[in-house]
Amino acid sequence: MSLPGTVVPPMNRLSVITLPALILFASTAEAQNWPRFRGENGAGISTVAGIPTTWTKNDYAWAIELPHVGHSAPVIWDKLLFVTSATEGGGERFLHCLDADSGKQLWQVSVKLGESHKHPKNSWASSTPTTDGQRVYTLFADEQKLLATAWDFAGNEVWTRDLGPYESEHGLGASPIVQDGLLIVPNDQVGPSSIIALNAESGEVVWKTVRLPGKTSYSTPLVVPGKGSELQLICISEASGVTGINLKTGTLNWQTPKLPMRTVASPVEADGLVFAFCGEGGGGSYFAAIKSDPAVDEASRIAFERKTMLPYVPCPVAFDGLLFLWGDSGIMTCLELPTGNDVWSKRIDGAFSGSPVCIEDRLYCVTESGDVVVLHAGREFRELGRTSLGDDCHSTPAVANGHLYIRTFRHVLAIKARP
Repeated sequence: MSLPGTVVPPMNRLSVITLPALILFASTAEAQNWPRFRGENGAGISTVAGIPTTWTKNDYAWAIELPHVGHSAPVIWDKLLFVTSATEGGGERFLHCLDADSGKQLWQVSVKLGESHKHPKNSWASSTPTTDGQRVYTLFADEQKLLATAWDFAGNEVWTRDLGPYESEHGLGASPIVQDGLLIVPNDQVGPSSIIALNAESGEVVWKTVRLPGKTSYSTPLVVPGKGSELQLICISEASGVTGINLKTGTLNWQTPKLPMRTVASPVEADGLVFAFCGEGGGGSYFAAIKSDPAVDEASRIAFERKTMLPYVPCPVAFDGLLFLWGDSGIMTCLELPTGNDVWSKRIDGAFSGSPVCIEDRLYCVTESGDVVVLHAGREFRELGRTSLGDDCHSTPAVANGHLYIRTFRHVLAIKARP
């Protein structure tokens, strides 16, 4: 039996050829891609120019209806858009590939799983796919299986890996990421928990770090610098706290004490600080800014904390020396970095289960009833626009290929950047 925080090697460990360790962000040529939940490294930031702050139904480049419901966000690579959906009860889960310019469905594939329970605000297709430009990877679960699958860009299954039972109070929500030839699967759940690295080409287990079971985490990891030229994963959960894990080996670099409540919002990073949240019952209760440098003394690892006016589900945005906290009930707070001092707080009409993204100097987030709210991302609060989508939404926008893509319960919509 392995202790929490130890690395369990597979029977046949594969050697992994990694890219240069400091390649964390897209090059100029890749800047039009949106390869994972909230884009490059989960930051939720895009420099695409010309996305409007309001629009009408006549302004859509295209809009299509999906056959089933889901809350996963779209991911885009070049001219391909990938998004998931699922039948009621989750007996069949779908991956759809659309032409990113026209919305035409190029192919769809499906996975059969057992029907399972979920939270009323969750779906059976909430985990966002990820892609490395060669394959697209999905993560689906029922109570018996946590299933990671790789598909090529023609819709052929490359490999699938059953990672064991998935015991959760509310269903699956965390998303996989791919970095340096590794598919990282966050698996913090009620039952046996772990962070798993699979060889992205073959699906073989490269390393598996055992973690404490506890309240299921719905947070997606991010990648930050580690020791020297190494990279480290930042993973959060109630039971294991905030951890820095060596990307290549799965060994633990550092760990905070456990968090007081469940983690849903995914962490982001700025200025050597990682921002982590937890909460319950639709509201955030604790937030910490944590120094990610492995060499930092543990006693001084937490830079600052906060316990009021916090998000629970929506992820933050760090932009231009500011941290924006978009609350579930519409309470919006802007903090100064790196101090954490308050800049402003305002209430916005609407309830939010998706996360904001920042495009140029504007924040875009969608209410649960399907209104896109646009704010100025600056030291003064300004609401710039509000547009109804005509469908409920618990998803997060994506920005790539000169478009803003929004997934509602049953639709995918594309707004083309204006000249």
